[in-house]
Amino acid sequence: MTAIEFHGVSKSFARHGGRLLMRHRLMRILQRTQRERFFALKDISFEVPEGGGLAVIGPNGAGKSTVLSLLAGLAEPDSGTIRVRGRVAPLLELGSGFHPDLTGAENVFVNAALLGLSHRRTSELYEEIVEFAGIREFMREPLRTYSAGMTMRLGFSVAIHMDPEILLIDELLAVGDRAFQEKCKERVRSFRKTGKTFVCVSHAAGMLDELCNQAIWLDHGQMVMSGKLPGVVDAYEGRRPVASTPTMPAVSGHP
Repeated sequence: MTAIEFHGVSKSFARHGGRLLMRHRLMRILQRTQRERFFALKDISFEVPEGGGLAVIGPNGAGKSTVLSLLAGLAEPDSGTIRVRGRVAPLLELGSGFHPDLTGAENVFVNAALLGLSHRRTSELYEEIVEFAGIREFMREPLRTYSAGMTMRLGFSVAIHMDPEILLIDELLAVGDRAFQEKCKERVRSFRKTGKTFVCVSHAAGMLDELCNQAIWLDHGQMVMSGKLPGVVDAYEGRRPVASTPTMPAVSGHP
């Protein structure tokens, strides 16, 4: 069964045009001036079956994070269709749903609710979440007293305990100290072994090799190439010619 489908997806954003005086902003609103838009994605199509692993590669500004945001439901496409089957854990901006004035414990329940977990299920998982994060002594302190690393630890722990079928990964492994990063890697590897579906954006080639078997290469929002991971990476790094691939073949279940 297909876990993820992207068909003819495009997404654009309005250019802000830099700083403006208040009167100029008001004039734009009153005159309903149409701002110039740029396309982060243009007519992108691919599919990932259950248990598949897709790497999204390309330079900065290629549209990689936009793909993940659309899959996570954080944005809507301008055109095209997106279908996602299964619970999604977006390991993107870890801790972005936290509130600085709430305690770590309170933020666990708020963030888990945003990710779709019931209060009862979060209560059952609470001890596991705290133990994995490794910051038990700070759980009754307000989040504003946490370091950035502590906040990311807690965000990662909440996300991976929601029992997802699909994981969206955007350079997640810059989480906390080196020991905690290894702990995160092991948990992600265990998910791969149990047949979870992955979509990854990372510059860590070793991690992509472990989690993904197919790749798409984006540049300025357009598909340059798609196919098996080694071939696409080699082409992206200039080690082989780029083949024309207008459509994305289905991704097989395991590397």
